[in-house]
Amino acid sequence: MIRKIIHIDEDKCNGCGLCAKACHEGAIEIVDGKAKLMREDFCDGFGDCLPNCPTGAITFEEREAPAYDAAAVKKAQEGRKMDAMKHIHGEGGCPGSRMMQFAREEAENTPASAARPVSRLGQWPCQIKLVPAQAPFFDGAKLLIAADCTAYAYANMHEEFMRGKITIIGCPKLDDVDYTEKLTEIIRSNDIRSVTIVRMEVPCCGGLQRAAENALRDSGKFIPWQVVTISRDGRILD
Repeated sequence: MIRKIIHIDEDKCNGCGLCAKACHEGAIEIVDGKAKLMREDFCDGFGDCLPNCPTGAITFEEREAPAYDAAAVKKAQEGRKMDAMKHIHGEGGCPGSRMMQFAREEAENTPASAARPVSRLGQWPCQIKLVPAQAPFFDGAKLLIAADCTAYAYANMHEEFMRGKITIIGCPKLDDVDYTEKLTEIIRSNDIRSVTIVRMEVPCCGGLQRAAENALRDSGKFIPWQVVTISRDGRILD
């Protein structure tokens, strides 16, 4: 079909990459220091990349090109989001994502007090996007899947929910991702004894609950699980 599509003048391109960042569809990539239109069917012809090009290397043209494939773009975008969640944890990775397990045996038997609270976080990292799908701390674990805000809304989060559990947290609204695949992999690949889902009462937290429930179903395992909802003023609703 004949349609409007972008044209990249490689002689003018300085390889800055601003056009690739501006292209939400992922049609443009930097190859050998030059911007290239990698997927014509990913280019919607709206030209979000044009105003970001400092050298004027991008223009519109009308020519024979495959139709814009919105479904393929969406699938690729979801794939990139999942790739971003699969961090490499090792000596060469980000120090903040390095896997750690904390010895809490003594602390488990130490009563907390208002004067000296005790952390019940059993491992690092704890973000769903950062935690590896397979890790020693998941072996025989009682898994707590908690929305980010719950620890701030509910004052006794560590003692009542985190104590004796492996805690992973996330926010489906801020992360803008479906956690189902990652959570399914965690539950399927490890000896998880139970799952507790702690969410806020706000509707967007339903995404975390749905992802966890879907993961439990898709894992093919029968594991005891429960959902606890926290109100915005810090009360347990159910």
